[in-house]
Amino acid sequence: MDKKRILVIDDDEHIRQSMTSLLELEGYHVDTAKTGAEAVEKSKLNFYNLALIDIRLPDMEGTELLTAMRDTVPRMVKIILTGYPSMNNAIDGVNKGADGYLTKPVTDIDKFLQTIKEHLRKQEESEHFSEEKIADFLKTRLKRLEAKESEGPDPTKS
Repeated sequence: MDKKRILVIDDDEHIRQSMTSLLELEGYHVDTAKTGAEAVEKSKLNFYNLALIDIRLPDMEGTELLTAMRDTVPRMVKIILTGYPSMNNAIDGVNKGADGYLTKPVTDIDKFLQTIKEHLRKQEESEHFSEEKIADFLKTRLKRLEAKESEGPDPTKS
């Protein structure tokens, strides 16, 4: 299995460093961004399995970033992190494409890591299912083309 790539987006240097250390200890490749614009740029240039997105960034709201990043890596898991938990933040995040919602400071490290592992596991299952569907489609399409070829030319199209 390849090393999963995580992008941590937070304007707080301490949070970026502590999350990076924690996630790297778990075997993840971690990159960071301190602004929404930096995160969008990095996600255009690199592949990430998962992004941890602070709800309040200096240049945009985390929920805006969800929308901006949707086109860069469509299947990337996006989890909102907030020090300002509210029902409105959670609803807005989910409506704009967040896959999860966690509060900070992270006090339950095991729960934090388990949440990330669970989302990555679901992502992997989804990718495997998609690959199977593509393989089935290609097999079916190939059989149709072979059947057409064995029938010979259509006499009505002369």
